[in-house]
Amino acid sequence: MSTRAISTKQAVNDSQLLSELRAAIENGSLDEGLARSVLILKRVSEHYDWLGIYLVKDDNLVLAAYAGEGETEHVRIPIGQGICGLAAKQAETIIVPDVNKDPRYLMCFPSTRSEIVVPIQGTSGGVIGEIDIDSNRLAAFTRRDQDILEEAAMILGKYLETKRFSPVSSKT
Repeated sequence: MSTRAISTKQAVNDSQLLSELRAAIENGSLDEGLARSVLILKRVSEHYDWLGIYLVKDDNLVLAAYAGEGETEHVRIPIGQGICGLAAKQAETIIVPDVNKDPRYLMCFPSTRSEIVVPIQGTSGGVIGEIDIDSNRLAAFTRRDQDILEEAAMILGKYLETKRFSPVSSKT
């Protein structure tokens, strides 16, 4: 199969996955929508070993839903701390090819080798959550991962706003 055919097939699959994500969050509670979202997003790639969605509350990231082998001990992360907290503070996607070489990394699982964190922003531009993915492979995340996850984050940002979720800050 040619590179162009593979690229076209991936684009169709990515589009279908994003459509499935939109459909999954149309009805039900916020908790149900986020639980369905992590299951759908985890299917993007076989190298997504753990996937969580954190929401901003009181200047912290609070784990709202996850899919993977276990729950992390990091269910609450201060904004600015670790890779997750830094991505939320900077409102930018961060990819860490080797977590063992990054002093900012907060270890969740000994098997994790790489991580991607994608902020979820509201229409006003503020970070209201994020998608955090761990992989047991070194340098697991590609530009395709970043692109599809950033599109998913836009969908989730609109969803969170329709559910009237807004970050709670102690600095208001």
